[in-house]
Order: sequence, then C-alpha cells, then structure tokens
Amino acid sequence: MRVSAGNIALRIVATLTVPLCALCLSASPSLAQTAPATRTPPKAPATQATPATRTTTQYRAPRTPDGKPNLSGIWQAINEADFDIQAHDARPGPLVVTGAWGGIPPSLGVVEGGPLPYRPEALAQKKENEANALALDPVVKCFLPGIPRATYMGFPFQITQSAKFVAFTYGYDYASRVAKIGLKSESPVDSWMGWSEGSWDGETLVVDVTGQVEDTWFDRAGDYHSDELHVVERYTATSPNSLLYEVTITDPKVYTRPWKMSMPLYRRLEKNAQILDYNCVPFVEELMYGHLRKVQTPEEKAKEDSTLPTAPSNGPTRNLDEEP
Repeated sequence: MRVSAGNIALRIVATLTVPLCALCLSASPSLAQTAPATRTPPKAPATQATPATRTTTQYRAPRTPDGKPNLSGIWQAINEADFDIQAHDARPGPLVVTGAWGGIPPSLGVVEGGPLPYRPEALAQKKENEANALALDPVVKCFLPGIPRATYMGFPFQITQSAKFVAFTYGYDYASRVAKIGLKSESPVDSWMGWSEGSWDGETLVVDVTGQVEDTWFDRAGDYHSDELHVVERYTATSPNSLLYEVTITDPKVYTRPWKMSMPLYRRLEKNAQILDYNCVPFVEELMYGHLRKVQTPEEKAKEDSTLPTAPSNGPTRNLDEEP
C-alpha cells in the first residue's frame, strides 16, 4: 500500500509529540501541584459570631425593683475640668508662694466641638473673671458650686434612687439635690443647686436642671453663665463601675448656641467608701470677715487694759484655804 507524503508527516509529528509530552510531565510538577488549592474555610462555632456579623451591644445595668437601671453608688470624676473645662496648657496657680502645689495641670478639655461659643461681650467678662478668679470665683468663698460643676470638682458624690426620686449627695460643702422623676413643675425660687426634674430614656437617666442663680461658675478659669442657664444632664452606665456623663448647656444671654461637655465617672470601690464631710465654712471666715476685726496697736491695747476694773491693792484679802 502506498503511503502519501501527508500521512508520513502526520505520523512523524505524532511520534515525536507523545515522548515529548511524557518527558515534560515527568520533569514538571503535576497540575494538581501547581494549581492553587481551593479551600473551604471552617465554619465558625455556633456560639461565636463571625467578624462580618458581630455587633456591639450596649451595657445593661442591674435593675432596681421598678425595672430601671440601678445607678446607685459613690462616683467621682477623674479629670482637670474644675481647673478649666476647655483644653489648656499647664500653668502656674494664682499664688506664687504655693509653687508647684498650686500649679494647674494641662488637659485636652471636656467640651465637645472646640472653644465655647461666647458672645463677644460675654467673652470679655470671662477674661475678666479669669484674671481675678481668686477674688471672684464663688467656690473660693465656700459657696455651693451649682450644676454641672459639683459633678467634677474632684470630690466624690453619691447617687441614691427610688421609683420617684433620685438623690445626689456631694462631698463638697454638704451640697445636695433631688431629681423628681416624672414630676413637671417650675422652681419656686432660684438656688445655688437649681431645680432638678428627672426622666428615663432607656438606659439613661436624664435630669433637667433650671432655676440656678447666676453666681456659679463652670470652672476656676472664669467660664460662667447667666440667670437663663438651662442644663440637661445624661447619666448612662457603660460598665459595672463607670458612667458616661453628658451635659448640654443652653444660655442665650452668654452663648450663641447650645454646647456640650462629656466625661466618664468612676465608681469608688473601697470596701468602706463613703461621703465624708468637707465643711469649708471655717476655712473662709478669715478671708471673708477678717477685715472686720478690730486691730489695736500695743499702745491702744495697754490704754484699754488700764481702764478695766481691778481689785484695790490695799483691800481685804482672804486665805484661799479658809471656808467662805
């Protein structure tokens, strides 16, 4: 049988292709080795959420008998807000003789959104207050600090609650107030600690404070308010031993808009933690009333003593051992 030239060429190609393929396969890794493996990730345990589905849940505080979050306890702010609620550098105190004792520590501040939105004339008053804080700050003279300053003065305070009332007892100068839950009424008279009305917003205690006298300050830096101050506080438990404290300030006489401050409060965990007395009235008597004391020179004192009645030197005497 005759074989064409084309058939001969096809046979030659087939003969050479099969050995070459075998040689390549023997000298190279298999396709199974070179191809990337497609692995199925193990399933997460039923009790553990995958990162894609994990959610953050809000802390739920223990409950009181009426089902509300139990915020009772002794709490304290740990920050520099009483020196200045706004961000500030370290600086010396008002008295040179106190040295580093009276220095003011630096702070990032507790005010949200930058500097306080003072009206121009109010900002001038704030600067004057700060320049004369030692003479003008009411706390120097042991007056009550008002709200919110009482919260972050560095003294602990206690929250005690019932279904109808939440009481706040402060370590500074016997300060106290009671928030009436669900009771809407107006303050009969303005006072240093104001008029507090309370309500619950889920896990948060909301306290609406009005009726504060205009004399209190927010800090030692002269930040102040007018008689139109309106304070809204929010207390939210964030763990068994911490609260988030948020305050919204509205005062159209002093500020161009409402503003807010916030800070954590921490539970005092000592087994014998309690609110102790800080009666500062005796500490300021000399400061406030010392100028009323009658000051005498030695000569004036001797002259006054000379006018006091005395027993005559030649009068009758009696032996002290004798019976009267």
